[in-house]
Amino acid sequence: MATTKWAVDPMHSEVQFKVKHLMITTVTGYFQSFHVEAETEDEQFTSASSVVFSADVNSINTNNEQRDTHLKSADFFDAENHGEIRFVGSKYENVGDDDYQLHGDLTIRGITKPVTVKVEFGGIVVDPYGQTKAGFTVTGKISRKEFGLTWNAVTEAGSVVVSDEIKLQAEIQLVKQG
Repeated sequence: MATTKWAVDPMHSEVQFKVKHLMITTVTGYFQSFHVEAETEDEQFTSASSVVFSADVNSINTNNEQRDTHLKSADFFDAENHGEIRFVGSKYENVGDDDYQLHGDLTIRGITKPVTVKVEFGGIVVDPYGQTKAGFTVTGKISRKEFGLTWNAVTEAGSVVVSDEIKLQAEIQLVKQG
């Protein structure tokens, strides 16, 4: 079987996170600069021998420059010392129909923890330009405190400002290379 390499199509992909603010509303943020690469046997993603995701912390965008600066600071991501978020997949498994789980190690702020995300496989198509593309919707949840993002404040009423749980969502389109 031939090894097939895939790379992200950034024009048709996005990576976002959601966090509760004051426990009453949700704030959405994006990483505007990220990479995904995968290697499979032929075009079978269940045979993936490598899945690597990385995001540039300095590309964070929550539509609020002051908040973005705070997120890049040592209170949160510490972008000066830890400029990259990285996920290295170790197992991609079918859990029913087009639903999969991707297991791997996520590194944020120099702390690596095992993480499992849900993956909905959208299929493989050839676009009008002859490129073979594969689509995925990825969702998951992590505890930010497990990765050293422990900053918080408390309101006068005793509510926390930022929730511990972070929801992850990505729309990923990969392009077959070569």
